[in-house]
Amino acid sequence: MTAKPVLNRAQFHTSVAQLRDLPYSRAEVAFAGRSNAGKSSALNLLTRKNRLAYTSKTPGRTQLINFFEVDADTYLVDLPGYGYAKVPAAVKAKWEGLLARYLQEREALVGMVLIMDARHPLTPLDWQMLNWFTPTGKQVHILLSKADKLSNSEKTLTLRRVEQELAALGNVTVQLFSSLSRLGVEEAATVVEGWLKPDEVTAEEAVHKA
Repeated sequence: MTAKPVLNRAQFHTSVAQLRDLPYSRAEVAFAGRSNAGKSSALNLLTRKNRLAYTSKTPGRTQLINFFEVDADTYLVDLPGYGYAKVPAAVKAKWEGLLARYLQEREALVGMVLIMDARHPLTPLDWQMLNWFTPTGKQVHILLSKADKLSNSEKTLTLRRVEQELAALGNVTVQLFSSLSRLGVEEAATVVEGWLKPDEVTAEEAVHKA
């Protein structure tokens, strides 16, 4: 199995540039990450849609908050990539303000999937995202992407180091992930599905355990 059924139903709903334009939502999971960390590729793989989220070699291309509906008033949310250099300071400040307020104030947001390049995890900007969001007490699940570029020993050491550095935060889980080799896809999909549909996941687990 490569993705949970609900995620497979994801369809583009809307793009917004200001918080006042956010759609009504019962539950949503945000996907965040440094530009070119593999966020769009992860979204496409988890939903089994090749071009659901646009992938680009140009950092900072995604400047809007994109909503993909997976069920009635239930969304996956693609946040603008951060860490771009070739963007005017005023534009960068506007995006950062939008991201911070969305992560801190959006009541329907049940969790954040934070994508980090496994070769360069926990950059200062990654920590900034965590510091914006973890005070809400909501869940964070980190995907250490592009893990196929690491050796097996490097995978183990990187995962252990990141888990140790985040241990004090609470409500943060970490896994290895690769869109190329499909490493960790089922694990990540199960986490997101559990956030969006906790009752259904519990029922499914109960059936399997029976």
